[in-house]
Amino acid sequence: MTSTHHTPADSALTPLRRARERFLTGRPLPDGVPDEVVAAWRRARFLGVPHDLGQPATAPARPADSALLGAARPVLERLAPALGAGRSLLLLTDHRLRVLWTGGGIPGLEPCSDLSEQEVGNNSAALAARTRHRAEVHGPEHFLDRWQDLSAVSVPVLAPDGGQLVGTVSVVTELCGGCPPHPGAALAEAAAHAVEVVLLARSHTTERALLDAYRRATQGPDRAVAVLDGRNRLLSPAAERLLSPQALAALERRAVAVRRQGTPVDVVRLPEDAGCTARVTPVRHEGAVIGLVALLDPLADPGCPEPRRSTSLAGSSVAWRHAVARALALAGSGGPLLLAGERGTGKTALARQLPGGRSARVVDAAEGGELSCVHAELLRGKPVLLRHAERLSQPGVAALNSLLDTHPHAPLLVTYTPGAPPGPCLQRLLDTLAARSVSLPALRERSEDMGELLSTLAPRPVPGRAPLAWTLDALRALEQHPWPGNITELAHVVRTLAEHRRVSGPVRRAELPDPVREGPAERRLSTIEHAERAAILDALRRHGGNKARAAAALGIGRATLYRKLRSYQG
Repeated sequence: MTSTHHTPADSALTPLRRARERFLTGRPLPDGVPDEVVAAWRRARFLGVPHDLGQPATAPARPADSALLGAARPVLERLAPALGAGRSLLLLTDHRLRVLWTGGGIPGLEPCSDLSEQEVGNNSAALAARTRHRAEVHGPEHFLDRWQDLSAVSVPVLAPDGGQLVGTVSVVTELCGGCPPHPGAALAEAAAHAVEVVLLARSHTTERALLDAYRRATQGPDRAVAVLDGRNRLLSPAAERLLSPQALAALERRAVAVRRQGTPVDVVRLPEDAGCTARVTPVRHEGAVIGLVALLDPLADPGCPEPRRSTSLAGSSVAWRHAVARALALAGSGGPLLLAGERGTGKTALARQLPGGRSARVVDAAEGGELSCVHAELLRGKPVLLRHAERLSQPGVAALNSLLDTHPHAPLLVTYTPGAPPGPCLQRLLDTLAARSVSLPALRERSEDMGELLSTLAPRPVPGRAPLAWTLDALRALEQHPWPGNITELAHVVRTLAEHRRVSGPVRRAELPDPVREGPAERRLSTIEHAERAAILDALRRHGGNKARAAAALGIGRATLYRKLRSYQG
């Protein structure tokens, strides 16, 4: 779209227009250009997007049967009349930023079928998908010439269970200014939230269909059956014993492919050390493929050992299972991965269990690890585990940013412990890895995993002695302790007790260290408060930490949400 009518908004963006012209002609940029805008222009150039791009010759194929489109179409068609005649455009994309639905229109604006940065450069939908937050792009912030007179706002649509990105909703208008909020922001937010509500309602019927399929396939406790859709999983006891984390991740990737394509294969290729094979059939609901049933058969070799569950993967809480499943899925798809969390949450241990983690070269920035070997290994396609990214020097972070700019799919595993505010270079690295990051929950957020962790952390008993056990009172004290050192601190307590204990029988509360035995200083939450806190934390995870959207999903005001969070912390 082009225009000869210059608005006040256009005048406000004139310095940015001149900066873009200098960028496109290879001249030095003036001071004051936002770093994120320059980075977006550079990504477009690196990806080979021509700034004078016309309409792509061939449009990418839309999914034949999209659950997102089925849920969103009635919502968007109700909202479309609010756009105004010929002044705005409402767009829906899937998680790959393929345009699934459009409403309204702008004179002179040709429709676009793919909003990924690889195809069209910087735009609000790609920015929202990467950051998981509402994003706006105005005029010259776009890379394409034909979008210089447009303003757009996009809001991510997240899955109701797990918080995965499933699409974006965008409102596009003629240029309206260079600072938020975009006049269509409220409409985009309302549309995205309404679509998520419909997805949540539909997910309940989907879960019932999966449960019915599981019941039909399971004929006694000895049959190894897994029913999955990429978000939910139902495993028989035999399947839990048989499946390693890597094999389960392979099945979940196949479940996602089955749900999107509807063309499953009879046998899923599992990792070589899985110890079993899987025969899969689709689960259908209302004419659509929603998941798969996998019948597992152990390999003929009777000596094939059962996979051992490591400490880094122990735990059945929702927060921990979600983090591990997301890490396995991202690592299995190739490319860099950022594991973030408090000290002692098991970031390095989990990285070691991921595909490529066992063979990765380990470089520790806290110990002055040499980054030149990181570059050499990554350029050869060898995996590297970089620990303590927060301790990198500024030149080291800059070098790593440059490498990821030119090799965005490098097999790099990074651990990061949040603390002091990151500098500009480190923040850019975190932004680059944001879409491929996993936040590990603190131990105090997964107290229901305490029993399983204690069993895994306890050393093997010496011959003639019983394994370490715990009284209910001691277990309650362990669950209530805040554990600032997380699993590392818990492991030290368990190891010390196992080595120095001279009495027999279960460990009693009196034997625990003073801080653990005496319990936290803050007040204990009531049963109702525990339930409220769990619901709020779950809503925050599903909405990427966005408190406004979490409050709306819970049906409470944002001020109420803040007040409750403060009361739980105090």
